[in-house]
Amino acid sequence: MTASNPGEGGNAMALYGRISAEQELSQSLFRQALQDPKGALERIVQLGRDWQLPVTAEEVKAHLGSLDDGASKQWLLKARGGL
Repeated sequence: MTASNPGEGGNAMALYGRISAEQELSQSLFRQALQDPKGALERIVQLGRDWQLPVTAEEVKAHLGSLDDGASKQWLLKARGGL
């Protein structure tokens, strides 16, 4: 994140919130992550672009790692293993 783009780091949090609010999407992404963690991460990055909340894969992983949520951390461990 640069000084000229101060909101970029917050996009991962906003994107996570939006995905979490859509139960079917959340479940779909979680199921995909179990089978294809890299593909799920790419899908999340694409959703960010589609929703005007651009993020990098690294920002998504950093945000998930900061959560106090066992399911999210489990997904992150799985995603790290597949990348």
